Amino acid sequence: MFIGAKEEIWPLKQPFRISRGSRTEARVVVVTVSDGKHLGRGEGIPLARYNQSIASVLAQIESIKSEKNLDRRGLQELLPAGAARNALDCALWDLEAKASGKRVWELANIPIVPEVETSFTISLDTPVKMSAAASAAAFAQGFGVPRILKLKLGGDDLDLSRVQAVRETAPAARLLIDANESWSPWHYREIVPTLKELRVELIEQPFPAHADEVLETLDHPLPVCADESCHITADLPHLTNRYEVINVKLDKTGGLTEALRLCSRARETDFKLLIGCMVCTSLAIAPARLLASTANWVDLDGPLLLARDRDHPVPYPNGKIGIPPRELWG
Repeated sequence: MFIGAKEEIWPLKQPFRISRGSRTEARVVVVTVSDGKHLGRGEGIPLARYNQSIASVLAQIESIKSEKNLDRRGLQELLPAGAARNALDCALWDLEAKASGKRVWELANIPIVPEVETSFTISLDTPVKMSAAASAAAFAQGFGVPRILKLKLGGDDLDLSRVQAVRETAPAARLLIDANESWSPWHYREIVPTLKELRVELIEQPFPAHADEVLETLDHPLPVCADESCHITADLPHLTNRYEVINVKLDKTGGLTEALRLCSRARETDFKLLIGCMVCTSLAIAPARLLASTANWVDLDGPLLLARDRDHPVPYPNGKIGIPPRELWG
């Protein structure tokens, strides 16, 4: 089997900012696998937060190029969860689909619906600028009346004003918030009651992953979602009594194979599901889209943040996500 990997850089429409910093481009690794007749592709997004870089991901992929008879099951043992395994796992799913003449959801025996509604992320900024971004997003993405907006917050004194400003701009929108580990317990206690009054539906990762045990001592008037605290199925036991929801991202699980396992086990243990993504192209969204049919929330807007996307992209009709075209993946 041939395995290739390369870096690609995709400029963003505008700077994207969260509590840990900002970026102006998406740097991704694209993996290709071939059996000599068919070609499969996958995309991974290395994150410094998880001690990954383009170089480290390329090195991981290089380290297994000599493996004979590589398949998805063996891959789970060869590479740890992360962007490298994600790109290669998804490429192997794509190759299998191309070789079999089936779509990946048929191979995985999972349901697929024609469209699912996704949130659109509003980057961290001043209240005025976030309000303006929410208004602009409604029209630029064809949302009409804003449906679901995900607001990045920063753990400072402006957080509540940010949400209030967006709520005034978009009174009918469903609101999710993502703190990216930036809050203190005091901040949580101070603003969560008002967030509930503002009809926020979900709080994502308020505290650092290494300090999230404090959630066991706090009231949860709104469901709290684990992102940085949940990567793989083995993480679930210690999340009980801390979170009600988990954010499943393929770059954390290390691909669709482990993501399917995580989703199944999470449902069995009464967690709700949010299917998320990094800032990425449609090639990374396509496999994640397969998980969205039965999720409680979907946050797969990565390509909408790009200045341009791939050829044959995942369709986004009126704030929803359609089925990935076969020319793209799976």
